[in-house]
Amino acid sequence: MVFRRRLLQLSSYSAPHGAAGLFMSSFHHHQSHFSTKIVTADDKTHVNNDSNSNDNERRGKWFTLPPFTSTINGSALGKELAGGSRSARTETPALKWVLRCCPDLPRSLIQKLFRLRQVRRVSPSTESSANEGKEQEIKLKRVAAKDSMNLGDQIFLPITVQELPSRRQECHCTEEEIKFIQSLELYKDPAIIVVNKPPGMPVQGGVGIKRSIDELAATCLTYDYSELPRLVHRLDRDSSGILVMGRTQTSATVLHSIFREKTSGASEEANDDEKRILQRWYWALVIGTPRRPKGVISAPLGKVIVDNGKSDRITVVNNAQIMSPQHAITKYRVIKPSCHGYTWLELSPLTGRKHQIRVHCAEVLGTPIVGDYKYGWQTHRRWKQLHPSDLNENPNEELPKENTLPFGLDLENGSILEKQPRLHLHCKEMVLPNVSRAVQSVQLSSECDLSKLETIKLVAPLPSHMQRSWDILNS
Repeated sequence: MVFRRRLLQLSSYSAPHGAAGLFMSSFHHHQSHFSTKIVTADDKTHVNNDSNSNDNERRGKWFTLPPFTSTINGSALGKELAGGSRSARTETPALKWVLRCCPDLPRSLIQKLFRLRQVRRVSPSTESSANEGKEQEIKLKRVAAKDSMNLGDQIFLPITVQELPSRRQECHCTEEEIKFIQSLELYKDPAIIVVNKPPGMPVQGGVGIKRSIDELAATCLTYDYSELPRLVHRLDRDSSGILVMGRTQTSATVLHSIFREKTSGASEEANDDEKRILQRWYWALVIGTPRRPKGVISAPLGKVIVDNGKSDRITVVNNAQIMSPQHAITKYRVIKPSCHGYTWLELSPLTGRKHQIRVHCAEVLGTPIVGDYKYGWQTHRRWKQLHPSDLNENPNEELPKENTLPFGLDLENGSILEKQPRLHLHCKEMVLPNVSRAVQSVQLSSECDLSKLETIKLVAPLPSHMQRSWDILNS
């Protein structure tokens, strides 16, 4: 019981409705998830300002934020989980706490409130229990942006901030669309939520993109949390598979740090899987066969501008003097021997560069991924399309009929039997540290040992078009 009580006091996400759900995803969400008290001079509780404020300020209302609780330096914790040094706790300045609680308030406005000395703080009184039932006096003291927060401190903002419109536009989904997005869920705990991203759906919004996983997760995958899921890594629009999102700002920061450390320490871990705290395995169907059944690709990548500046592409950089390259390392092995000119590969990116696997397959191995017309267009032009007769299949057998799902997705078509197959690249497995346990452990004891922290293994089934290609080549 003591453990549970302590956990509820400190955990920033294990009880999203109470003071534990501290880091707000929107200012107006903040109002609905916390019993925010609008303190006035007419209340039984007397407000006493510590300075010569005018009468309007004395009688004015205040918008209160939830009590400050023990916080964690997510970036430092992620670095430690990736093999770095211990430095998981940190002081939190008042400005940072307000920004966390009200992310939809413009940063410039919050900074202005601090500059104009319009932000107040009240610290928990040791005499509150003795004065129970009596008129209590709350002493509001001015707080500077850089002042450190103490456990239990509450921040008071001018009531006028609640009249500001939310900068976040809500994404309206039908019940069918919500059920579809929730059906993609592979795993969920207090810290992370994982989905099996379908091919064709973009991860983030942008020009010409109406719906993205990032936007839809805010509507469909928040559940009873006050914060919205946050992306911590990316998948290409036409690829599919495991996509991890942090459910709180703390867990997202920890995961960001883990992914970043994975890339920076990739060279040292290329031949030692046990040291890799984060491991990802992609499955890809490629055209042709690599010269070696397994190996490690270490080829720096850079971006070049093409089509008179209208687009760009990633390429292997052979001359570092021409452009500044980024080191990129990918392990690979052949899963299935070559069949009808195709080969199934398992690839593990040790770094996280844009289009890394696709470029390494096309330019280094010389085996572009099926359906990758950006980096394997010439190969696809020369390649002979498979016909059912080549596979001892019934040539009259109908291909899967188009089954339009929510958001206009078609997940049935695109196998190697079709004239224009879809991209055959899927993030199939991932191993990552149990961030939820790590955060809870550090909150309970800053001296906890995380060296034996358990890991989470995630597995995402192949999308329909890749599963059909697998079945065709193994029939």
